[in-house]
Amino acid sequence: MTTSPSDKPKRFYKEAAAEQMPGGWTVTLDGRSIKTPARAALCLPSQRLARAIAAEWNDQGEAIDLVGMHLTRLANVAIDRTPEARDEMADELARYCETDLLCHLAEGPMELVEREEAYWRPVREWAGQELDILLVPVEGLLASPQPDASLEAARQVALDMDDFRLTGTLYACGLFGSALLALAVAEGQLSAADAFEVSRVDEAWQIEQWGEDDEAKAATEARRKEARALETWMRGLG
Repeated sequence: MTTSPSDKPKRFYKEAAAEQMPGGWTVTLDGRSIKTPARAALCLPSQRLARAIAAEWNDQGEAIDLVGMHLTRLANVAIDRTPEARDEMADELARYCETDLLCHLAEGPMELVEREEAYWRPVREWAGQELDILLVPVEGLLASPQPDASLEAARQVALDMDDFRLTGTLYACGLFGSALLALAVAEGQLSAADAFEVSRVDEAWQIEQWGEDDEAKAATEARRKEARALETWMRGLG
């Protein structure tokens, strides 16, 4: 369901700014610190991320589009939810590995399969060599059991992340449909923008064959915007 402008809260502040606080950085609205939905302090790990979130608030018009404020939403999750859900989130990342997009090759035509492998194989090989996450590709949509050692390695990589990076990585899993692409972004192997394009190799192929309607274009651009926000998030973490 689409939210109409009248359903959005009205802007109640003039200016958002990044300010230092004990233990990190925060964002203030007209000098008052933002709180998370759970009423915790919005304590951020870097000035760069605080400035990016402040810019997100400053970019709002007369109404506040909370759904489109991706950085603020990620920060709220990282502070309110992630500390208590780290094990569950690590398990979720491992489950993405079990059905990872980069392991599901098309049954044909060969030109599409070759294009998939040109983009996907290097990421699979990187994950195997650098993270010990060696996943087995298959043809078609049916998943093949992945090595238990690889799933455990993925889980451990997730647990080794801090709350903010783990939050962004799980968000990336859903955006890309791929734990391997999410981890490549988290580890600085790929930009989020490039990872997004890699995730839509099949989609781009179909567009080349059949074209794309306006609704599909709008949906793709919305997801590109999410990828750009994710890139800002990861860069803000250093």
